Amino acid sequence: MADWNKRYLETGERLFGENPNEYVREVMARSDVNISSALMIADGDGRNGAWLAAQGIQVTAVDISDVATEQALEHDDAMGVTVERIAADLETWTPDPGRTFDAAFMIYLQCETAVRQRAVEIAARALNPNGWFVAEGFATGDDGSGELGPGKDDLLYDPEGLLSALADMRIVHALSGRVHLDEGVKHRGTGWVFRLLARRNG
Repeated sequence: MADWNKRYLETGERLFGENPNEYVREVMARSDVNISSALMIADGDGRNGAWLAAQGIQVTAVDISDVATEQALEHDDAMGVTVERIAADLETWTPDPGRTFDAAFMIYLQCETAVRQRAVEIAARALNPNGWFVAEGFATGDDGSGELGPGKDDLLYDPEGLLSALADMRIVHALSGRVHLDEGVKHRGTGWVFRLLARRNG
């Protein structure tokens, strides 16, 4: 596991920029996506969770880095939004019993495959009927043209594995391909990415 506390401490600016992820915004712009609560998995220093909260959504965000979580809380205050933020390891963390959400977002969760699969399964179980699962991350299947990514296969999203973990859900959108990212100092260039939108049955 990468030392994310060190990474967030060493940078003088937000690692992934000030603005929310483009795919998160695309999903939220859909006419059929109307949510009031969301679980943010690996929200880092908070750009996506804070943006959703600014849209009037009740957000719970989990990240392994307590440094990033503190930075996120500071950014929340600056934006005038409130986000429930939890510093915890997804290898062991689970939502409180009976806690459910209208949507779960997993945006660039870079961790070992087993931990990521567990996170997906936890998120899927915590969705309300007709709830949404949204994911984007560097993925397997790179054709060699991408500049970005963690450099280790075990840290890459496995599209087949993610789809298998969500077999009981309806796949609305699933796409692997090369995209250009401009999201802070860490996501600037081209990368091979998997984007997924799935919906739990009502």
